[in-house]
Amino acid sequence: MKILLAGATGVVGRRLIPLLVQAGHEVAGTTRRSERAGMLRDLGASPVVLDVLNTADVRAAVAAIDPDAVIHQLTDLADEDFEANSHLRIAGTRNLVDAAKAAGVETMVAQSIAWLYVPGDAPAVETDPLDASLPPYEGIAALEGAVAQMPRGVVLRYGALYGPGTWYAPDGAIAERVRAGSLRLAPSWTSFVHADDAASAALAALDWPAGAVNVVDDEPATTADWLPVYSAALGAPTPGNAGRHAAATGRAVSNARALSLGWKPRVASWRTGFAQMDSAVRAD
Repeated sequence: MKILLAGATGVVGRRLIPLLVQAGHEVAGTTRRSERAGMLRDLGASPVVLDVLNTADVRAAVAAIDPDAVIHQLTDLADEDFEANSHLRIAGTRNLVDAAKAAGVETMVAQSIAWLYVPGDAPAVETDPLDASLPPYEGIAALEGAVAQMPRGVVLRYGALYGPGTWYAPDGAIAERVRAGSLRLAPSWTSFVHADDAASAALAALDWPAGAVNVVDDEPATTADWLPVYSAALGAPTPGNAGRHAAATGRAVSNARALSLGWKPRVASWRTGFAQMDSAVRAD
């Protein structure tokens, strides 16, 4: 197929291009920065310099490319500007969906998040409601609602992405906070997914039925479980406890639906992934 990959230079996008090419697809990849066009060519994609917030430009680009499917991996988090990221999810997704529908595109695969479910004792599944009180809700609800208007819209609810190039990499924002001692052991839930596995899910999702799919590894964990392992991998001191009255937040997330669709994480647990990071740190 001919694929338009929006957000092609991001953490998932640059991993996804080679997978798409190896699968026989023709890829056009978007970037806001013309200096990244060479990187996209090297990865095997035709570069498209595009600001997805520009409605007319998006419509013209999608019409010119005439893709069989659109994969939406856009984020705006380089500066941890969550308002900008939410705006991109709302306005950028709207532009992509409208342009895709106008061009007769039937399939869209889009990146969402898995840590927005309402609290509960059992691992969250895709039919569980999202928590409208959490700050990312507005952007996520707009994104998922827009993608649902496609003839076949697949929403990938990614867990916390880790691996090279992410906030959890040794040079990332979370690592900096750990070294600064600003994180504490707490009963807060996180479901992780290695960025390589997030990319493989996006490739597989081209054949999945419409709807949301949780893309997380096999071992949800509380901060009290994963943070000591992560800190050790960084060579940082073990953080202290948040206190006995620290509230439990978040929720474990189930990947049962993704497994039933044939996807399986290559890195089944963050324990393995953090151990690999530890080896890389020691090698450096």
